[in-house]
Amino acid sequence: MNRFLEQDRSRAVGLWLFISAALVFAMVVVGGVTRLTGSGLSITEWQPIMGAIPPLSAAEWAEAFDKYKAIPQYQLVNAGMSLGEFQSIFWWEWIHRLLGRLIGVVFAVPFFIFLALKKLPRRLVGRCLVLLALGGLQGFIGWWMVSSGLSERVDVAPERLATHLGLAFLIFAGLIWTGLEAWSGSDHTRAPRGWSWGAAILLLLVFVQCLLGGLVAGAKAGYIYTDWPLMNGAFFPPVEWAAGGLSFLHDQGLVQFNHRIGAYVLLLAVSAYALHAWRWRLAEGSGGSAYVLAGLVWAQAILGILTLIHAVPLWLGVTHQALAALVLGAATINLWLVRRSRPRIFSSGPRHTGL
Repeated sequence: MNRFLEQDRSRAVGLWLFISAALVFAMVVVGGVTRLTGSGLSITEWQPIMGAIPPLSAAEWAEAFDKYKAIPQYQLVNAGMSLGEFQSIFWWEWIHRLLGRLIGVVFAVPFFIFLALKKLPRRLVGRCLVLLALGGLQGFIGWWMVSSGLSERVDVAPERLATHLGLAFLIFAGLIWTGLEAWSGSDHTRAPRGWSWGAAILLLLVFVQCLLGGLVAGAKAGYIYTDWPLMNGAFFPPVEWAAGGLSFLHDQGLVQFNHRIGAYVLLLAVSAYALHAWRWRLAEGSGGSAYVLAGLVWAQAILGILTLIHAVPLWLGVTHQALAALVLGAATINLWLVRRSRPRIFSSGPRHTGL
């Protein structure tokens, strides 16, 4: 049995996956800076290999700048910007893409080494292959997003930005979950189904809220209706419904409203979950993870309000996006811990509070 457990888990594999997750987190943070500084369209070509080398001469910088001058964002938003100003946004986008390449190398090379040395637990091979494929897909999604802002728009399409961000969050959660599996090995014990469903629903709500946040970012909906709790004195903002279903993706007022409602639903759900975890004495780590998750969600809600009423300054906007990733990571860990919790750790009844 001990030999089986040794083959079923690997701390080295777990560490590799956690490092990969940390790099994806850094990618999300830099992506936030790239978006808020308007840097995402500064590189107008997709060159997965040669694009890793930035301009190295005055002539190369001039060529890159001329290509940027040909797109609507420069002509309608940044006309007259200097070469130095262009370089400042170029470097953020270049760092963002470089991080993507680095993540690919850091994930792919150890994966094939572990596979060749037969150090990767068999049950995790398929999951790692899926993560590798999603990483490759993310590169294509990133260019698909950027290309939407190179001809007819001055920015990227909101739904494409939300897709790009959502896939990054999905990879981030998958790396954390698989890392935990590699670190601890398989375990066939299961918590009562109600708790597993509750934790899974919370993770889903967090992910959906992240997608809604991506739409807010893509539509630049955080720059309007900067009052709270109302929106320019009203609960529901005026909506231009002529766009039909696209109104839910592009209308700034509606996009921000949906994100607010998602936050309220998530706050209520996570608060109820944490309260029940305390009353029913959820133990052995999964109780603590419920309280940590609730604390992070409340902190994120407060940070979101501050970000909104200050009209999304750079440092608040980036912190809000980074904390969203941490909330998703906490929700992932919480579900993993609940599914590993043994039924005996749940008491037969609620804690007596004297109320």
